[in-house]
Amino acid sequence: MNEHALSIDTLAVRAGTLRSEFGEHSEALYLTSSFAYATAAEAAARFAEDDAYVYSRFSNPNITMLQSRLAALEGGEDAVVTASGMSAILALVLALLKSGDHLVASHGLFASTQQMFATWLPRFGIECDFAQPTDIESWRAAVRPNTRLFFAETPSNPCMDLVDIAAVADIAHRNSARLVIDNSFCTPVLQRPLEHGADIVMHSATKMMDGQGRVLGGALIGKRDDIDAIYKFLRTTGPALSPFNAWVILKGLETLPTRMAASCASALELAQWLEHQPGVRRVFYPALPSHPQHALAARQQRLGGNLISFSLEGGQAAAWRFIDATRLFSITGNLGDSRSTITHPASTTHGRLTPEAREAAGIDDGLIRLSIGLEATADLRADLIRAIGAI
Repeated sequence: MNEHALSIDTLAVRAGTLRSEFGEHSEALYLTSSFAYATAAEAAARFAEDDAYVYSRFSNPNITMLQSRLAALEGGEDAVVTASGMSAILALVLALLKSGDHLVASHGLFASTQQMFATWLPRFGIECDFAQPTDIESWRAAVRPNTRLFFAETPSNPCMDLVDIAAVADIAHRNSARLVIDNSFCTPVLQRPLEHGADIVMHSATKMMDGQGRVLGGALIGKRDDIDAIYKFLRTTGPALSPFNAWVILKGLETLPTRMAASCASALELAQWLEHQPGVRRVFYPALPSHPQHALAARQQRLGGNLISFSLEGGQAAAWRFIDATRLFSITGNLGDSRSTITHPASTTHGRLTPEAREAAGIDDGLIRLSIGLEATADLRADLIRAIGAI
């Protein structure tokens, strides 16, 4: 099967499938910690191979299938998967950077990513500066002679700032550095960063890829040499994705294009509606003409995504009244679920950031983030009308 000639809808269902001698149609689940061999000589031969099935901390058929499918979806040469999105980022930086290296990252990252870069990496001698995601000159000014990695999330969470992937990739490559893009919110269905010049794509597979809020997972996709270096780090240190979680995410990918199309269509309709509601100061959604980077979104993304953020007049008090008045939306920090969710970032997902860091990321006390799922759009709108009535 020539996977490169197939559409992304087909790749999401078929790419990377392996069958055992039983010929199962649905991918089998390989719940085993280790693998057995017929002879001592066979065991020795397997242990001498880098990617043989030896121990599920670093090799398992479910892991192989998921990695192959993700590489096909993103158009990368290879992929590795990890226990969570954060473990993927940790593996990335510790495998590719060393003490004395410098990292440039965008403001507005997932709060845990920002904390890792600002608080934990300096303990290992890796320094980080933050650039304004929408300002190319800010990226250029942050470069040092020892800069080795650029890291950006686009669109950003929760304010939907976009990074011009091609422009930042050019800056990175002119300075002998790699560009990594967190593509968790768009997924390869909406955006393929490698095609715009990125070197590595990172995912929290916990989000849209699973799609039903069931399991944790992370992934990195890119050139074979880079992925091999990260794999060797993972093989030794062990932040492994379990075979069961890999199997769940693999099944989630089968419906990813269909789910993204439906949730994005609903999100666009609700974002357009929210722009005209009383008490709503501003709506952040890349597919709206009012978004300052609407033209860039049209170049980089197929659709606007299923995340909407908006700021209410009245600050935290109004935001909390709004959230508490909803009945369909689940109040939770997670996103990308088939169930729509609602979050107050300033007091939850980004609550551990300093006030200065939240301000730099554009997160005010009146900001609310919605992750649009698969419920009927009319029902979600009715729930939001109820919430607007409460403020």
